[in-house]
Amino acid sequence: MNKIFEILKNNFGYDEFRGEQESIIKRIVDEQKHSLVLMPTGSGKSLCYQIPALYFDNSTIVISPLIALMQDQVDVLRKKNIPAAFINSTLSKQEREKRLNDFVNGKIKLLYVTPERFRKPDFIEQIKRIKIDLLAVDEAHCISEWGHDFRPDYSRIGEFRELMGNPLTIALTATATHNVQEDIIKKLHLDKEEIKIFHQGIERPNLRLEAVDVFDDKEKLKEIISTLEKYDGCGIIYFSLIKTLERFSEILGDKGFRHGVYHGKLEDRQRKGMQRDFLNGKQKLILATNAFGMGIDKADIRFVIHAEVPSSIESYYQEIGRAGRDGNDSLCLLLYNQEDLYTQMEFIKWSNPDANFYSAMYDILKRETGLINSSGVDYIREQISFKNKSDFRVETALAMLDRYGVTEGDVEKQNLQIVSELPDILQDEEHLKEKLLNDNKKLLSVVNYFRGEKCRRVFISDYFGFPGEQPCGNCDNCTINGNAKI
Repeated sequence: MNKIFEILKNNFGYDEFRGEQESIIKRIVDEQKHSLVLMPTGSGKSLCYQIPALYFDNSTIVISPLIALMQDQVDVLRKKNIPAAFINSTLSKQEREKRLNDFVNGKIKLLYVTPERFRKPDFIEQIKRIKIDLLAVDEAHCISEWGHDFRPDYSRIGEFRELMGNPLTIALTATATHNVQEDIIKKLHLDKEEIKIFHQGIERPNLRLEAVDVFDDKEKLKEIISTLEKYDGCGIIYFSLIKTLERFSEILGDKGFRHGVYHGKLEDRQRKGMQRDFLNGKQKLILATNAFGMGIDKADIRFVIHAEVPSSIESYYQEIGRAGRDGNDSLCLLLYNQEDLYTQMEFIKWSNPDANFYSAMYDILKRETGLINSSGVDYIREQISFKNKSDFRVETALAMLDRYGVTEGDVEKQNLQIVSELPDILQDEEHLKEKLLNDNKKLLSVVNYFRGEKCRRVFISDYFGFPGEQPCGNCDNCTINGNAKI
């Protein structure tokens, strides 16, 4: 039996590959060539680097954006007796050093890290001592500032590749438009000719896509309750605002619908407990912000409701992809309210500071470094955002200054310092305006998705650059009272 099929059977318990998995893995192990993999959520992207990692003699590094996500993936691998580990800030220094030594000495085959780990000189020195056979970049859309979930440290992965000796690389994501694909390749410091793009299109025929116009919260609640009464199973209801989530949580609780809540203001222990309860079936319904989702590998989610308009087709597609992974019928319902657009427009504005804001931030950081370290982020906000706590331009600007090496350290750790001048790109008003326009176009695409009359699956496929998809016959635009419109 071919070695990759032996690994598939013996380590993962599968008899055959799905979709493009075999072609991708053979390109990695046989041809030793780079790949960019675009696969729907839940279609088995992880196997595309986990099997090569076990096939190769030396080590594999997996870059992952979230601590919780890498912990979940490592737990699954360890249960299969696969030598994997993660290193992140949740571990003690002693445990981080032990795991790194085990990796360097070949006791660990797959090491999961966030890109921030490459800021640590001791980590880099150890990694440079060994041969890395494969670099896997999970959630690769985070590389691109034109994507829907840009993470500044991700954009430096090309630099990290060079530090590792430019190893064979596979980048994976469920969501990347043509522009984002090009940016991923560029930020990995690769040429188009060096990398092959694999994509499977939007192959989730069991998902029923619906969108409903709701005038107010009363209509929104009616649609939510109707879905809860109709679908007997696990589900997620996504909200953009924590205050809206909490209001609906109280109403649904009063009406006897048992549920959990998950958002960024909860303590880490509460979030982990809620995620665990949902995964093991103790909690069937979760009301959540988009902080909930990455690493949720649960097969029997019967519905995903977006109670507020999402910011982009990318984030929407990624979130609805958590439904129906067992292949059974599942509902993906978008509740569209014009007022919700204004919320997303505010988010977009706060995520795109202009050149004047960056200059003001730089000046105050340089002028009052000591005071800022002792007083925290709120002091900066008071000086340049007029105490508006919902304005998170400060957080955005701090992250970008850090990414471009303008600052080192952290305000929360009271050791922030200016180490370089403000780069041209953060003073380039045209570039910053283009980024703002791009984000607004993404939101407009959500509006067009709702208002459009053609098959919703076709719309999504066209959006991601996969033309030729046939109408699904299973969305609200394809069916009227159960009769196909196609």
